[in-house]
Amino acid sequence: MIERLDYASINGNAIASMAKAKGDMPSIGKRLRAVIELRVSQINGCAYCVDLHTTEARKAGETAQRLDCLTVWREVSFFDDAEKAALDWAEAITRVAVDGAPDHLYAALFDHFSETEIVDLTLIVAQMNAWNRLAIGFGHVPEARSE
Repeated sequence: MIERLDYASINGNAIASMAKAKGDMPSIGKRLRAVIELRVSQINGCAYCVDLHTTEARKAGETAQRLDCLTVWREVSFFDDAEKAALDWAEAITRVAVDGAPDHLYAALFDHFSETEIVDLTLIVAQMNAWNRLAIGFGHVPEARSE
């Protein structure tokens, strides 16, 4: 449900271009991608995207416990080192105005990801931040599900 302007109807070509770009970052698996998109959306407070990416994460095989604890991922033992590096990077890039992009977080990525994967991961974070701003700015919220 969109509470303000229906941005997809008003500029469908631009929205379609953004959506198409999602397929241009194949080096990051669906499960990690959904977790990263969900965490970025949690930080930004985007209800629509939290709902969407929680559902996508479940479909990609993510467990309820990991989803339940994603907001406190540093405090639990069931995220591996690669996921932790990706989550640290995603949080820094999402909060870039506050945190910058610290060298130690950037360097940590190379222990787990190729250059292509690091670029794709960063593009996923940047794109998710853009989607969050559209959804929040135009009041796009999820409709209640009956499940």
